Amino acid sequence: MRRRVVITGAGCITPLGNEPDEFWRALATGQSGVGEISNFDATNFPVRIAAEVQDWEISDIGEDPLDWQHHARQTRFAVAAVVNARESAGLASSESDPIRTGVFLGCGEIFPDFIQLATLMGQSLRGKRFDSEDFAKLATDALHAEYELALDPGISVGLAASLVNAQGPALNYTTACVSSSVAIGEAAEAIRRDDADVVYAGGAHSMIHPFGITGFCKLSTLSSRNEEPTKASRPFDRDRDGFVVGEGGVVLVLEDLGHAQQRGAEILGELTGYGSTDDAYRITDPEPSGRSASRCMSAALENAQLNPEQIDYINAHGSGTVINDKIETQAIKRAFRKHAHKVPVSSTKSMTGHLTTACGAIELLACLMAIREGIVPPTINYETPDPQCDLDYVPNSARDLECEHVLSNSLGFGGQNVALVVSRFDG
Repeated sequence: MRRRVVITGAGCITPLGNEPDEFWRALATGQSGVGEISNFDATNFPVRIAAEVQDWEISDIGEDPLDWQHHARQTRFAVAAVVNARESAGLASSESDPIRTGVFLGCGEIFPDFIQLATLMGQSLRGKRFDSEDFAKLATDALHAEYELALDPGISVGLAASLVNAQGPALNYTTACVSSSVAIGEAAEAIRRDDADVVYAGGAHSMIHPFGITGFCKLSTLSSRNEEPTKASRPFDRDRDGFVVGEGGVVLVLEDLGHAQQRGAEILGELTGYGSTDDAYRITDPEPSGRSASRCMSAALENAQLNPEQIDYINAHGSGTVINDKIETQAIKRAFRKHAHKVPVSSTKSMTGHLTTACGAIELLACLMAIREGIVPPTINYETPDPQCDLDYVPNSARDLECEHVLSNSLGFGGQNVALVVSRFDG
């Protein structure tokens, strides 16, 4: 028999709160975390809204902010989420074997300080010709060893591992919007094949930055509803016009069932299914029929040894772009057949924004809380039905529903698809 993987802790830094219960209360009551960008001066940018983490400092987990001044926001989010997850799981005082403890994260690209570099370049260019010697001096003066390390997307894994003394398998995945879902799925597989007993798994990202916002604008993927931020993210609605960038970090503690029971841990749920496919189509566009995303969901169900009819709720990728929502709807219909019109489907991105590489982790946390609380979170801002998106999207208000098994979709640039199934722990 394969080892069972349970979830025993959770840590989160999100636009809707920095503790799981606070995050859940906001989701269940349909609150939006979207507002005007404050991370940088976005006055002259075409998109000026995002879902930012508010009122949080790394000092909240006991770390000196001065020690982290060279590290990116996403690195701080990731480390804090790991530390908080350890506390949530009761592992801080346990005797868990460090060699059997791992860290699997999905953290994306880190952008340099655009304003600092632009200022330095402007000063260097002022009044003289900019040649290779000038460039070499600029690079030497502007960059230093700590800064170079801080730009590594995988730095979060090493820093987090050192803080929680995790000496087992450690990996960072940069696979676009499925990154943290891959991290969670592969962490579960590492436990099942007996490579680890405990793995901190999730992800973090922040693309609320001049480069990040500009890049998405160039791809025409962002909502431009600058005048009504809280209504901008509207997945599956006929008048959707793109997603809203979010930021944050979410980490779950995955643990072998026997290990968790031996130490008397509270079990929040069980990670029962994991599927992964690729469209092999285009980098920015999903395959039109949704066949690969459909196979991904079917693979996760098979891995969980469940039939489509046993899924009580689907947390959709639901980004809010015109094409993606339509194709995800088609993919759900292919995978779930007649049950597709019976199962509730919602997109919590309508409230959190799109956390890019961390979106899968925050959405799996939402699924876990839905099972625990017996409530399905809504898709807010759903006002006008789209004939091409004709499923039950739990519009605008949460719904009481006892859930045994829940599926979470993540669909990313490059055609990458991941589905995870989390279940109520039945002993």
